[in-house]
Amino acid sequence: MSDARDPTQFDPVVPNTGEEYEPLEVFPDDEDFDLRPGADSCYKCSTCDTNCPVAEVDDDFPGPKFQGPEQWRLKQTDDDYEIDPSISECSNCLRCDTSCPSGVNLAQMHNTARGEYVDNQMSKLSVKYIRNRILANYRTSAYFASMFPRTANFFMNFGPVRWAMEKVLHVPSEREFPEFATQTFRQWWSERGGAKVHSDDKKIAYFHGCYSNYNTPEVAKALVRIYEHFGYEVMVPPQKCSGTPMFANGMLDDARRHAETNVEELTAAIEEGADVVASCTSCSMALRNEYPELFDIDGIDDLAAHTYDAVEYLRIHTDVRQELEAAEVSGELEEEFAYHAPCHARNQGLERQAIELFRDLDGVAVEDVGESCSGISGTYGWKSEKYEKSMEIGSEMFEHMEESEGTTGMTECPTCASQMEHGTGYEVRHPLELIEAALID
Repeated sequence: MSDARDPTQFDPVVPNTGEEYEPLEVFPDDEDFDLRPGADSCYKCSTCDTNCPVAEVDDDFPGPKFQGPEQWRLKQTDDDYEIDPSISECSNCLRCDTSCPSGVNLAQMHNTARGEYVDNQMSKLSVKYIRNRILANYRTSAYFASMFPRTANFFMNFGPVRWAMEKVLHVPSEREFPEFATQTFRQWWSERGGAKVHSDDKKIAYFHGCYSNYNTPEVAKALVRIYEHFGYEVMVPPQKCSGTPMFANGMLDDARRHAETNVEELTAAIEEGADVVASCTSCSMALRNEYPELFDIDGIDDLAAHTYDAVEYLRIHTDVRQELEAAEVSGELEEEFAYHAPCHARNQGLERQAIELFRDLDGVAVEDVGESCSGISGTYGWKSEKYEKSMEIGSEMFEHMEESEGTTGMTECPTCASQMEHGTGYEVRHPLELIEAALID
């Protein structure tokens, strides 16, 4: 038997904190540009391809190795080379980054290539471009929907409207649109009067993102109450979308505009002594991984170094584990949960944190439903031509959920949560909601 190590068993790549990568133009105009170190480090082992959920279900997708290092090399040898349209099939799940034994930053290559394809090769009058721009700028749609949430909720899930959206915009009618809250988190925060706890040395700046503001403010409220329970002053700076859906759709100019605002506002909070926490793992990943890889903005490395996932920060900086060991959950959340670790949590090395945190909490049981991708990958599963692939990718997760003891799901990612609900019918909770139920009266 060979002593060679199974290429799928390499340890996850250490997450980027903004200190390793300089923003690089992966497809530069300068003919004298040297071969990018990341592309040079790729030795074609194909571990990224074997870990790609899209390649697993789509035989026509060439895989992340081609989308990144191979296209980069082709671009260097042929000035007229155009980005292959298959770059649009990449879901931006980042499993290729996580699995690469050489630490090649494939996602940075994919995001830059996708941006070039959208800017230079995609028709701005095409249905796909218009649809993708709407999906990428969810924050704008949610802002207007939140003005009349009940009306928006009715019409967005009204059968004829969903049928028309599929015919006109190629948004799958099978998907249920998420409900908009009747009161956004920021409205609640303003009505509450802001922070109830003030501290000179324990401060966090909360990056709530789009979804926890417009759709699931109960998650954001839980975060506030938990951090105040541990004596933290919670700051809620002005902010825009993290840019994750824009990266996935090649809208890098839009993402940069949002990033500039976020970096300015969040670094101001850091200067006041705060660390930045996000309740969505895709948001924390964008702030500390994707921003420094793609943009050159003053303060961006400082932001990356001070950004945490909300549960991660509690584990590191508080005695939340000890308090949970002494606590007990009763009532509505006295449940058995089927937990799914989002791909973007795995990319940050956070895939086991919820399982470990709740292991000794009385009244609940949390079961890991495996390592598979949920399949939705943000906006990927909201495109008609990708809906069936999305569901096929998620089928393993659905099966594991249905085989688990729990009938309630749990995850940190809001779009993974929507896919879990869509595929199983289970209600899905955020780990912060369970911490709140255990510790807050």
